[in-house]
Amino acid sequence: MRIGIVANEVSGDLLGGALITALHKIDPTIKFEGVAGKCMLAAGCKTLYPIETFSVMGFVEPLKHLPELVGIRRQLVKHFTNNPPDLFIGIDAPDFNLGLEKKLHKAGIKTVHFVSPTVWAWRSGRTKTIRKTVDLLLTLFPFETEFLLERGVNAQYVGHPMAEDIPFESDRLAARQRLNLPLDNTLIALLPGSRQSEIKALASDFLQTAKYLLQQKPDLKFVVPLVNPSIREAFELKLQQTGLQLPITLIDGHARDVIQSANVVLTASGTATMETLLLKRPMVVAYRVHWLSYFIGITLGLVKTKYIAMSNLLADEELAPEFLQKKCDPILLSEAVLGFLNEPENVAKIEQRYTEIHHELKQDTGRQAAEAVLALINENSQ
Repeated sequence: MRIGIVANEVSGDLLGGALITALHKIDPTIKFEGVAGKCMLAAGCKTLYPIETFSVMGFVEPLKHLPELVGIRRQLVKHFTNNPPDLFIGIDAPDFNLGLEKKLHKAGIKTVHFVSPTVWAWRSGRTKTIRKTVDLLLTLFPFETEFLLERGVNAQYVGHPMAEDIPFESDRLAARQRLNLPLDNTLIALLPGSRQSEIKALASDFLQTAKYLLQQKPDLKFVVPLVNPSIREAFELKLQQTGLQLPITLIDGHARDVIQSANVVLTASGTATMETLLLKRPMVVAYRVHWLSYFIGITLGLVKTKYIAMSNLLADEELAPEFLQKKCDPILLSEAVLGFLNEPENVAKIEQRYTEIHHELKQDTGRQAAEAVLALINENSQ
């Protein structure tokens, strides 16, 4: 059996790795190829293109890379139509993968899309395309499945694999020991993102936030996980440019341990908010993109959702204060972090709510997704 699979970023690579591992538990002979990061490669997937090629975000930013991305998609279509797999799986990245799935579906290849596009937030009309293009859509969150089924999309809720990996109890001291961090100090984790564009947009503000926090609480320590050497180099350059002397520790990778070690997390909006929720840490969320991306999405009202952070969407309340665009200001960010440090009763309530959500998301995702994929393949062979 042969499965084509494409992930375009770190979060998709994590999902793809978990799915490949689950499928191999059922059938170790399955072959996988497509676009893979380190998790999928470790699970046994052959990659045709480096996943880093796709690391762009927003509405406007991908336009700079559009010719290259279109060319890659064209080559993937050619590769898979010339050598049809038993099934194709596109992981997240709907602007890239739905177009790829449309071509492959038209060529008679069964298609699965793993992770619902945010049609519940904006561009809900895409459900018509999804209905015609995707044979099965696997969702991570229950509210998505309900939304899609109502619109005729064959969707199945499988839970979130991260909820399987992270225990309900989170040991802060053990994480600090693993990272050789101070055991007694109050520790703030800074997560400015895993993309170059995020480091450019947020790193300086996060560092200035640390400066303001130290003025109020001089004993604070800071820790920053950096996903790869190029991101670390970009962050170190920002730190050098600020000229600040901060009690800050840079960690290569180990974002989960860093979050677990912290008392409060200041993070870019993205996958890190889910990880922080599951680790039951209070967080402050920042988000800044190209001004035109923000204008198109927010000012024109195309984004129809109350919150940006998935942690807040799942809680259906702003447990994690959000600071977007101009509001992403170091003084405002530092005040929000101090709010958590000074209000332990509020932090306890947040931890309780995050624990409830964790239980809702723990659904044995890998097994459910793998069984759904194999059922679709078997249906195709009958």
